[in-house]
Amino acid sequence: MSTMRILDGGMSRELLRLGAELKQPEWSALALMHSPHIVRRVHEEFIAAGSEVITTNSYALVPFHIGEDRFQQEGAELIRLAGRLAREAADAVADRKVVVAGSLPPIFGSYEPQNFQPSQVQDYLKVLVENLDPFVDIWLGETLSLIAEGEAVRRAVVASGKPFWISFTLADDEAAIRGGEPKLRSGESVEDAASWAASSGAEAFLFNCSKPEVMRAAVETAARVFRKADAQIEIGVYANAFEGETGEAAANEGLHDTRDDLNDDAYSRFACSWAGAGATIIGGCCGIGAAHIHRLRNTLLG
Repeated sequence: MSTMRILDGGMSRELLRLGAELKQPEWSALALMHSPHIVRRVHEEFIAAGSEVITTNSYALVPFHIGEDRFQQEGAELIRLAGRLAREAADAVADRKVVVAGSLPPIFGSYEPQNFQPSQVQDYLKVLVENLDPFVDIWLGETLSLIAEGEAVRRAVVASGKPFWISFTLADDEAAIRGGEPKLRSGESVEDAASWAASSGAEAFLFNCSKPEVMRAAVETAARVFRKADAQIEIGVYANAFEGETGEAAANEGLHDTRDDLNDDAYSRFACSWAGAGATIIGGCCGIGAAHIHRLRNTLLG
């Protein structure tokens, strides 16, 4: 049986809490440009809270957020900085190993599977992979909305020889919360995504940046597919704390409000449910901070 591993939480609101400027469209990339020391502090706070895996602040380092010109001129340097800050924070821990995951985001926008461009995606992923590679232990393709985005990440990282994890974001509308078949935001089924993952070579298959209420059904579906395929793939969850339906707006159209009811105790109860369904990698996404991670770590690991 796999040992439980604790991820970090969402970067952006922790940056805000510590005084960094965030505004759209650059979003968390602004902190790398203007206050990288705060990025390092966020990594350190998550580690102190119990995170065993921290994720590079490279999610917004794509033309979708920083623009094509800036990506071409400054992208490589900013990506290396994101990798270095995470690596330094991890290496400063003397009593345990902290793993650095290289964030590979949806290149053409979060929750926007219709914008995926297969002919161009590798050009952008290559820049991220080449410049993060010296600093990361594993790859994390995250907030992916369609299976083709997962396959693009697999292709981009396979030559590195490092393990890779794939994380999809789920439809989390009222129908999904009421117990409909778990689906990606593209409309593809979690069952089909898990079947793809079973033969992809991925070390872990995760769900992120969706409401916690829809995660357990997805975990159960993935676990069933993997048992049937005899696939030894870990399952993970890191939900967000967004109000409303997160698929209603593009990722750079504003700041989602976060839920008042999803405190650290409530989130840890969800985490226990996911663990009970078979998840062995658990953390948080947007709006889930260091206090949430501290509580779920203590709840899950004692």
